[in-house]
Amino acid sequence: MLSKTLIAAGVAGLALSGAAHAQSARDYISIAGSSTVFPFSSAAAEQFGRGTGFKTPKVESVGTGGGLKLFCQGIGPQFTDIANASRRIKQSEVDDCRKNGVEAIVEVKIGFDGIVMANAKASPTYQLTRKEVYMALAKQVPDPANPTSLVDNPYKTWKQIDPKLPDVRIEVLGPPPTSGTRDAFAELMLEKGCEDFAWLKELKKVDEKRFKRVCTQIREDGAYVEAGENDNLIVQKLEANPKAIGIFGYSFLEENLNKLHGSIIEGVSPTFEKIADGSYPVSRSLYVYVKKAHVGVIPGIKEFVTELTSEKAAGDEGYLADKGLIPLPKAQREQVRKDVAELKELKL
Repeated sequence: MLSKTLIAAGVAGLALSGAAHAQSARDYISIAGSSTVFPFSSAAAEQFGRGTGFKTPKVESVGTGGGLKLFCQGIGPQFTDIANASRRIKQSEVDDCRKNGVEAIVEVKIGFDGIVMANAKASPTYQLTRKEVYMALAKQVPDPANPTSLVDNPYKTWKQIDPKLPDVRIEVLGPPPTSGTRDAFAELMLEKGCEDFAWLKELKKVDEKRFKRVCTQIREDGAYVEAGENDNLIVQKLEANPKAIGIFGYSFLEENLNKLHGSIIEGVSPTFEKIADGSYPVSRSLYVYVKKAHVGVIPGIKEFVTELTSEKAAGDEGYLADKGLIPLPKAQREQVRKDVAELKELKL
């Protein structure tokens, strides 16, 4: 006897196929997800719409978590075809997909990005360690009087954390919890800074859940301001408030180098070259996820992903590099294109 999930998937698949044959399915690709991947996906969508017989895909910026939630809701023309993600899909998200009949997912790594902390050019460039960033932004931090116990974050200015830092109120504009940038920032910046305290590093070995809670919970007293999924809005706010620092993907810094400069982290500036060679410590991979059941039904999905991963788009001299995407090494790019051609399915 067929399981309810298989029956639901079969009905959804039939509905999708029937709708397509009745010409009532969408005739354009629907993409939603990461604000960081948005400019790259949008640029490829424009090229694709101009250079092929297919319609230009619709791309929405709703955050990695939001995009994957929409992607996993089901099979059919009412659901998105592709999710943009600035982190890898989680097992819990794959499980949600499967519950809703989304069984076959194609994972496509498109390149790298760095997470930057930047401020207005009118203000000094910050030189920060990940430990200092953790101490500035975590909800609880080691007690200055007794570093083996935790207290609610007492730091109001950067100078209170380290005398070499500016005597400026801590005010950081950053992404919300639905953002892949927030997830990656928590893992690559806050957790790493937290590990500079030996007892917290040891805690990770014995109670990883508590370690993550202690190290990645962000303070809620106004020092950190959730600025939404629109990174361009953070840039505008930094121009208006030179004392604030913003958190976003490198591509947004590159587009606004006339207005902003990036903080130096662990002695390394956030530049294209430093992210590409791995020396910038806060870098991550970027992905798109493709709903395999929609390929061949919604027109142009495979062709679009082929464009997105092509050498002219994602190569060293590609048009996405001009927008701030850090290309994969050549051998990796070739493997990704091979996997796309075969629509190789994700295995976590």
